[in-house]
Amino acid sequence: MHTTQTIFLDFEEPLKEVLDQIQSAKDLSENGGIDAENIIKELDEKLEAKCREIHENLTPWQKVQLSRHPERPYTLDYI
Repeated sequence: MHTTQTIFLDFEEPLKEVLDQIQSAKDLSENGGIDAENIIKELDEKLEAKCREIHENLTPWQKVQLSRHPERPYTLDYI
């Protein structure tokens, strides 16, 4: 399914669900020969809206969790 494993925080679970739906639609399109372009486009829009909704309404603790995310780049990644 996914080639890399992404770590999702608890409040990001809705994003994971939409990403899984997008991946399923892409797999179905590639393997099943079904044109899922419209479905994927709708799911991408849903993902963007859900991401915006989640990140606009973060609690202070969620901001701390996001700032300490294990996949967040370190300073040495930029040097």
